[in-house]
Amino acid sequence: MSPALRRRTVLRAGLGAGLGAAGFGTIALVGIGCAPPDTTPVVVATGGPQGVYRRLGDALAGIWGVDPGVPTGVLASEGSVDNVGMLVSGRARVAFCAADVAVDGAVDGARPRHPLQALARVHDDAIHVVVPAESPIRRLADLRGRRVSVGARNSGVLVIAPRLLATVGLTAERDMDAVMLALDDSVAALERGRIDAFFWSGGVPTAGVDQLSRRRPVRLLDLGEETARLRTGYPVYDVTTVPAGTYRLPDPVSTTSVRNVLLVTADMTATLAGSLVTAMLARRDALALADPAGRSIDPRVAIGTQPVALHPGAVAAYRAFKGL
Repeated sequence: MSPALRRRTVLRAGLGAGLGAAGFGTIALVGIGCAPPDTTPVVVATGGPQGVYRRLGDALAGIWGVDPGVPTGVLASEGSVDNVGMLVSGRARVAFCAADVAVDGAVDGARPRHPLQALARVHDDAIHVVVPAESPIRRLADLRGRRVSVGARNSGVLVIAPRLLATVGLTAERDMDAVMLALDDSVAALERGRIDAFFWSGGVPTAGVDQLSRRRPVRLLDLGEETARLRTGYPVYDVTTVPAGTYRLPDPVSTTSVRNVLLVTADMTATLAGSLVTAMLARRDALALADPAGRSIDPRVAIGTQPVALHPGAVAAYRAFKGL
């Protein structure tokens, strides 16, 4: 497997100029109203078509196009690393990003002219290691020698997968036949028997995995023990439970979770940042309709972006929102 699996290489690849998202998707302007003084389009870097980032990003662009009435756009991407790169390069002004990548991007990547800050904590991602229901693979260590997708090249999946594998003494390059596929391609490859398992980091439920489970029974590997070991070196991760019934699972499954944040750079005006947060909180109903993960966006939770600092404009918006 390519050395791009290594964290620093992956992050630098995602932060380079002329990022690989060019040609991946097009910007769709969805609304222009009475714009505040900052009239630069608020382009949102999201994710693949079957992921939560894209569904919530489309909804946010629609909301912000009406209130505060700015030009908005949406960019498809391969995930968090790709999104940080688009934010740093100026192609996007808001980016969905997993907290682990947000921290690493600010430290290891091309240093942005203005620091990375957050508008909000949004939904939490659950790490999925998906296998066919009939598979003999029961534990993460059983992936040795298997054909495994470890995530798209510029995705946050490709950051967390090697860290989890290391907790059981495995590396993708040495111990398995690893490929780097986005979610849609991973689903198709598993369904056709071309891979034995795939990693995915996303909200629960993720549409692509749910649709797969309707066509072919699947299981998620339990990562409870591996997460406990992972947290000794990476406290940004936590343990969560995927409830029984999700993806037609008969029992709940323990797995790894990581927070997601909406990133911006510090040069965004406080007025615009505050307006974006206020409108997002006021239209939480639209976000919940766009994707079930939108239900988790709540003002008391949204302020918890640590270890990424909140933008000062966002801080003011939360303080003004119903006395918070």
